[in-house]
Amino acid sequence: MRSDRGGGARQRWNALSRPQRVAIVVLGLFEAVAKAAMLVDLRRRPAEQVRGRKRLWAATALVNSAGLAQVAYFVVGRKRP
Repeated sequence: MRSDRGGGARQRWNALSRPQRVAIVVLGLFEAVAKAAMLVDLRRRPAEQVRGRKRLWAATALVNSAGLAQVAYFVVGRKRP
């Protein structure tokens, strides 16, 4: 059983090396930008140009935190003109 209260997350973050912390921050920023780009594209794109339902794509983006939904949307979710 751990004896520290509330400090565990901070200690684990500090235990990471600088390159590991930078990688986590960069990947988090990439995921946030990709999610925002997907949601903006969904908002602007007519429903006829999207494979599947727009609401389902948006819900998937909001629930998914690995960035896979965003990649899937840009690769297969949009119809090409």
